[in-house]
Amino acid sequence: MVTESNAQLSENFYASTCPNVELIVRQAVTTKYQQTPITAPGTLRMFFHDCFVGGCDASVLIASDNGDAEKDAHDNISLAGDGFDTVAKAKLALEAHCPGLVSCSDILALAARDVVVLAGGPGFKVELGRRDGLVSQASRVDGKLPGPELDVTGLITLFASNGLSMTDMIALSGAHTIGFSHCDRFAHRLYNFSTLIPVDPTLDPAYAQQLMQTCPRVGSEPNVVSNLDATTPDVFDNAYFQNLVARKGLFTSDQVLFNDFRSQATVVRFANNAEEFNNAFTSAMRKLGRVGVKVGKQGEIRKDCSAFN
Repeated sequence: MVTESNAQLSENFYASTCPNVELIVRQAVTTKYQQTPITAPGTLRMFFHDCFVGGCDASVLIASDNGDAEKDAHDNISLAGDGFDTVAKAKLALEAHCPGLVSCSDILALAARDVVVLAGGPGFKVELGRRDGLVSQASRVDGKLPGPELDVTGLITLFASNGLSMTDMIALSGAHTIGFSHCDRFAHRLYNFSTLIPVDPTLDPAYAQQLMQTCPRVGSEPNVVSNLDATTPDVFDNAYFQNLVARKGLFTSDQVLFNDFRSQATVVRFANNAEEFNNAFTSAMRKLGRVGVKVGKQGEIRKDCSAFN
């Protein structure tokens, strides 16, 4: 189990060694986001995937010649190249200003915050001082990331193993207010939900029809995608929760948050009050950023984020 460790993290960790770290990262991330808006969901998702596998230690960024690194695992194959590129560009800029000082894991944590702000979401302070991990194996990913079919019990359990509460889990699911998914991750809800009922009855019928037009029968178009938030797909807002109330959640793991009595009240609260969601999300992001962090000799400061020193 990965335990929370906020050992020596601090918001002004680089105050004396690299005082402009946040500005330099923000400039690199902003430039990248303006070129390709997919940078926002791509970077945010990558931060989450990194933290849930062995802690927030940038192990997801490691490239292996043998195709056996964390990023090569089935659940990580679809991580957007734009996320990796964002961190690489920020690292390049930092190496020019403060060589060998800022970890790739801190850069990813800052970039995840910056893309939320760029997409219209809330700003928040990021704690810093993580070191980069020394292990990256595809085999470690199995069972660590929430799949699109997970129920609320499975979600609660998985998040709790990372020191995160049910409210944190619901708030972090709200990251699905931006980004998209490939048809194969939700097609079963449209065509073979069960023997007698092909379409998932918890799916709004008009939304189901719309999804069927986007995703004709399974296997026809593997590269077709659908937005996670059908209302404002590129804006970080609370529309994701309003969609759940309207039975327009794309994944089973989205829609169950409204359907299950344990989580329903929080979903409704976030749907009705953007500020409540923003506060819960920023709090959960700070907690997420403390999961399994490495400090001191437990890690290193990588020169190149895709390779161990």
